[in-house]
Amino acid sequence: MMKNLKRASSTNFFVSFLMASFFLFAFSSCAKKIVFPTSTVVPAAQGSVKIKKDKNKNYTLDVTISNLAEPKRLDPPKETYVVWMETEGNGTRNIGQINSSSGFLSSKLKASLHAVTPFKPIRIFITAEDNANVQYPGMMVVLRTDTFN
Repeated sequence: MMKNLKRASSTNFFVSFLMASFFLFAFSSCAKKIVFPTSTVVPAAQGSVKIKKDKNKNYTLDVTISNLAEPKRLDPPKETYVVWMETEGNGTRNIGQINSSSGFLSSKLKASLHAVTPFKPIRIFITAEDNANVQYPGMMVVLRTDTFN
């Protein structure tokens, strides 16, 4: 009887330890989600950025946007949207052009971008541009996060 009680106690401790380890790991590896405030350029646009530091100490960025107007419908019209990252000590970086999708099964214009960078981001913003290969952001900022760390 005493052996079974000790064995049950050991098993409970082991199960509790595994569950605590799992939750600690799960919460420590969670991505940080930052929501874009309402845009004055495209007020219907809604979006967020998920940032996660990976095991190689790089940062993965997942930008998702919905209700984003075609850039040709802006005033003045533009060709594309570019996502920029302000970094801690490494300036502002063009991290890519947004890919959008709309179609028969999609009722909302959606856009997304996945990027990996060695630089720590402190702010993400999106501009409307005439060219995706620009080195510096233009004046038409569509969405911008607040500063985060």
